[in-house]
Amino acid sequence: MQYRIGIDLGGTAIKVGIVDETYQVICSHQQPTVEGFELVVADMAETARIAAEKAGLRLEDFPSVGVGSPSCINPYTGLLVFSNNTNWRNMPLKQELEKHIPVPVFIENDANCAVVGEMLAGAAKGYRHVLMLTLGTGVGGGLIINGRLFSGGDGMGAELGHTPLVAEGEPCTCGIDGCLEAYASVTALIRQTEEAMSKNPESRMHAHAAAHGGVSGRTAFDCARKGDAVAMRVVDQYCTYLAAGIGGFINIFRPEIVLLGGGLSGAGDTLLEPVRKKVEQFVFAHDIIGAPPIEKAALGNAAGTIGAAYLGDI
Repeated sequence: MQYRIGIDLGGTAIKVGIVDETYQVICSHQQPTVEGFELVVADMAETARIAAEKAGLRLEDFPSVGVGSPSCINPYTGLLVFSNNTNWRNMPLKQELEKHIPVPVFIENDANCAVVGEMLAGAAKGYRHVLMLTLGTGVGGGLIINGRLFSGGDGMGAELGHTPLVAEGEPCTCGIDGCLEAYASVTALIRQTEEAMSKNPESRMHAHAAAHGGVSGRTAFDCARKGDAVAMRVVDQYCTYLAAGIGGFINIFRPEIVLLGGGLSGAGDTLLEPVRKKVEQFVFAHDIIGAPPIEKAALGNAAGTIGAAYLGDI
């Protein structure tokens, strides 16, 4: 059996998975992400080596190594062009990793890896036109067009989370004001929740936050399910922002399916049902041509690992 290896370079952890021909992650290893580019590169290689040893393999046994990172990646040059979280710019990630790893290294944005994973083995299996948003600390986006990953002419397109949603709106970490990420990420939802709580001391969201160690992306959704009117308004407004972004993407790309992944997708139907309904008002000629289904991604965190592992094959 031929195995693949995928590395998820996150802001808090480096996660490595060994993936078999049926797209199952058979073993994994992870360690915290440290500061400093050179140290991170060395840790990525070491984490990959340990994961391979757990599977009884060596790095030389793999045809390639794939890496996904929440950054602007140029897969043609191998440069990590820009990372919001670390402020890295034009770092030679591929070239430096290949000094430690004896096989070719492929790098991509982590959301691109996730949509590849979902196409290979998850909720998008069998589809050739797929749009996926990952709703976490930021908003990532990945596109499959005609069965191929789409990232534009220079490999750095499909930054869907940084599509302007509101002119001169909330500031985004990327430096642009009004991005979708500034309204539809977990970070944005926490801000929206805290703003509503400050104006409504009677909301049960205060008790929820106190019982769960503070405000999180779950606060408004959990309290909305229990009928809290303030929480319901927060969720409704959040879903409107998200639906507006999705509707715009549908009008441009007309995917066969839209997938939502990341931490907020765990809200399930409390998120999906209002978004499906609201998106209708933003889709061109919806009453005539309709809109694609909007579903929860199936693979969770494994999607990025599986997609990264198979970057050398797509």
